[in-house]
Amino acid sequence: MQENLHHAADEAVGLLRELIARPSHSRSEEATAGLLFDFLAERGAAPERLHNNVWARSEGFDPARPTLLLNSHHDTVRPAGGYTRDPYTPTVEGDRLYGLGSNDAGASVVCLTETFLAWRRRPLPFNLVLALSAEEECMGEHGMRALLPALGRIDMALVGEPTRMQAAVGERGLVVLDCTARGRSGHAARGEGVNALYIALDDIVRLRTLRFERCSELLGPVGIAVTQIEAGTQHNVIPDRCRFVVDVRTTDAYTNEETVELLRRELRSEAVPRSTRVRASALAAEHPLCRAARAAGCTTFVSPTTSDMALMPFPSLKMGPGDSARSHTADEYVRLPELEAGITGYDTFIEALRREAEHLG
Repeated sequence: MQENLHHAADEAVGLLRELIARPSHSRSEEATAGLLFDFLAERGAAPERLHNNVWARSEGFDPARPTLLLNSHHDTVRPAGGYTRDPYTPTVEGDRLYGLGSNDAGASVVCLTETFLAWRRRPLPFNLVLALSAEEECMGEHGMRALLPALGRIDMALVGEPTRMQAAVGERGLVVLDCTARGRSGHAARGEGVNALYIALDDIVRLRTLRFERCSELLGPVGIAVTQIEAGTQHNVIPDRCRFVVDVRTTDAYTNEETVELLRRELRSEAVPRSTRVRASALAAEHPLCRAARAAGCTTFVSPTTSDMALMPFPSLKMGPGDSARSHTADEYVRLPELEAGITGYDTFIEALRREAEHLG
């Protein structure tokens, strides 16, 4: 068993090095999609591909059984400023493997892939689908949004992101509002006009003190922060328009659409959401995914970052090797022992979920 683990870890390191060596910025992941497709095909997993998303199903797939999605993303952000190493040259120094995407989320990709290959022929009370998706960093239209309809019914998901192999059972959603207060211009010395800046400031004060009636048991209250403001053309002209931006961190207590409407009722300014698709995710404490995570020895927490869980209309849990604090940083790296721990942790989790499913009958 230990020999199999070492082999899987060595194979995961080799695959991760190859992923790093192929630039895969969001919307340009053709090279890594081809690599992952070929890797799975060579191991008899019969992969499929849609755009730059690659997926495979466990053997004996039975639509009558529930299906667990194993998902992570192989796209990356562009390199941060300050790199002292070539971001596309995988480099091992001590126990660290450096390279863009090594931590976010290449480590999860290769560990979930090894886990899927180890379990895809074994009897389970649920199906497995491995989906290695594109465009996660930009939540693009050809990533998870395009892939989910092609996968068919999914009942629950394990999403691979760097969490130090602890279990994120929730994450807040996000709505960005572009707000515009409208007034009437006039000469400042004559006290004429209607000052749009004052209208905006009144709205901003209201947002600072606003509390929603419902509060999420897991995620807490809706978070509201004004982050940008712009008004005026010159010192002696009353501004007839003031624009400001509101960052809203949503919860499962309200849908994103409900949140937008509640905010609009409170404001004199026009409020236009850029998008409402980044939804909150909250997993019930007694859901089998959560119970399996605890049985596997994982600590549960609420993640401060968003992921493709926001696009999944079914229960999901986020867990993977690496550390979120290293994501999107210069000289990104993952520790080699973290890869072995990731494979072991995923294996332990699926075994715990198998027991949960059999217990529930």
